[in-house]
Amino acid sequence: MKPLVPTDGMIVTSDTVLAPGVYFLPKGIRIEGDGVTLDGNGATILGAHRQGTGVWITGREDVTVKNLAMRDFYHGIRARSCERLTLTGNHICSTAEVEPNTLFLDIWKGPEDAYGGAIMLWEVEDSLVELNDVQHQMNGLLTYFCSGLTVRKNQANYNSGFGIHLYATSDSVFDENSADYCCRFEPREGPLHFGHMGADATGFLAVYGSCRNTFRRNTARLGGDGFFLAGLTPKMEKAGCDDNVFEENDASLSPNIAFEATFCRGNVFRNNYADRCNYGFWLGYSWDTVIEGNRMLMNRQAGIAVEHGHGYQVR
Repeated sequence: MKPLVPTDGMIVTSDTVLAPGVYFLPKGIRIEGDGVTLDGNGATILGAHRQGTGVWITGREDVTVKNLAMRDFYHGIRARSCERLTLTGNHICSTAEVEPNTLFLDIWKGPEDAYGGAIMLWEVEDSLVELNDVQHQMNGLLTYFCSGLTVRKNQANYNSGFGIHLYATSDSVFDENSADYCCRFEPREGPLHFGHMGADATGFLAVYGSCRNTFRRNTARLGGDGFFLAGLTPKMEKAGCDDNVFEENDASLSPNIAFEATFCRGNVFRNNYADRCNYGFWLGYSWDTVIEGNRMLMNRQAGIAVEHGHGYQVR
């Protein structure tokens, strides 16, 4: 297949290989066919002022995007209502970012007004996100109302918001990803409290009923939190992130909490590292939880802290 020089706003309806080079495409590329592969072939596409989307995919099946670099968009890849996507080997950075060291993050922000990020998936099912470099921006991977995802061996380090984010995303597998140093600082005035380190930035965030997921052999070190599950909405309604399994992850070296799960049921934490944080595990208002075989050394407050919880097995 002869490599193609991309044009701004181009529409892809069949397998396409891009010619290597750097291209200014503020309107991005749209994929409007099923079973299509877009091979970046080492090409880089640039947005303008961190607006717009690099690659749009809407209502498609069996689409692959691979080996494409992009930067300076609001979202690098944005997919909605798709099935069996494959996103692999892409390098996305410098997407839209709330200025660092300013505000406390809104962890409940919905898809309609989502923060910027490298990859945004909305109502995507049975798809693979693998071997992508989504570092050095605000958010690496944002998922909303997704299921059946396999998210594996991605680099989501050094983001000022969320490395990997789940909003009502369930029945998915997150293996061997790194989301280290996802942290920010919120300055505050006053003689006693000068700011908050972390400000709800986190390596992995799960909200609004993200259930039955497996997190295995991931790293989320040095984050505002390592793994953060919030089972309560801003309206004080329960939306528990339940029945998730965390095995062999490392969330050490957070200034706050390695593993936090509030108002959640039935989560299993097994053989993880939670060292040198404020708390190794903070699991307030949660129940029927298993904490087994974990290492939690030299935490400032406690290895495990549970407030108003019940039905715990700690062994």
